[in-house]
Amino acid sequence: MSLVTNSTLAFHARSRLQMGGLRERAEALQGQLSSGKRLARSSDDPVAASRLRTLQRAERLGGIDSANAARASQDLTATGDALESIAGDLIRARELAVFAASDTLSDNQREAIATEIDSLRLRIFDTANATGSSGNALFGGEGSGAAYEITAGGAIAYIGTASAGSLDLGQGQSVERGFTGPEVFTYPSAGGPGDIFNELATLAAAIRGGAADPAAAARDAMGGLDDALDTVTRAQTITGSRVAWLDVVQDREVDQSFTRTQQMADTGGVEFASTIAELQQLLTVLEASQAGFARLSNLSLFDKI
Repeated sequence: MSLVTNSTLAFHARSRLQMGGLRERAEALQGQLSSGKRLARSSDDPVAASRLRTLQRAERLGGIDSANAARASQDLTATGDALESIAGDLIRARELAVFAASDTLSDNQREAIATEIDSLRLRIFDTANATGSSGNALFGGEGSGAAYEITAGGAIAYIGTASAGSLDLGQGQSVERGFTGPEVFTYPSAGGPGDIFNELATLAAAIRGGAADPAAAARDAMGGLDDALDTVTRAQTITGSRVAWLDVVQDREVDQSFTRTQQMADTGGVEFASTIAELQQLLTVLEASQAGFARLSNLSLFDKI
């Protein structure tokens, strides 16, 4: 009688263990289907889990690089707009210098030209202090304040940093944030280094009568204005090239992110068709096992006596 009892207990224990394993596997498959992830823990597949962590880390770093590229592109685009505005103001200032070079102008006409040049100088000053996406001046370098200030004597002086700094784009690549003020507003000239703000201030004063021959002073200023415009135009070209390159970098990052996402899906994702088929098979086996266990549990030798 003891032998029969022990055998019955072993049968029940073995059946519960088998059906418990089937239920555990079915629940695991259901969890995979609901989460879309094949790995619940690293021990499920250590090699795949390690590969998945590497891909996830690369994706996070790629997101940082992509954000840096987008911010740099925004700032450089704003820099390009500012440079276009400055170039337009310099062209207008040169036109005014051409008008002022005439010996037939009246004092009132010269005063009107000088007043407009003063306005252009102040407008360029405002543009020089325009801010980018971070709220810092576009031409102020790495400083957090303005790029230029008007001194007590009325001069316009640079107060930014010596370098514009750069943004890391990953994979050993970086891009300059923009330009410092001196890189845009100072320029080489035949008479030595020039400054746009000083050039315009000197021109306006000469036209008002500060020079013995205002017309000759206006003619002499044209060369400096041309040099200043060349410097701004060069900065525009560099800015456009950087923006175009950042577009390539961003497109590349999108492609790489798509590839990493696909690799993560292949490494740690669920193959839905095969997983659903396996789950259906397990549920069928579990149902049959439960039915068989129920029938065998109801059998007794006493029924055969």
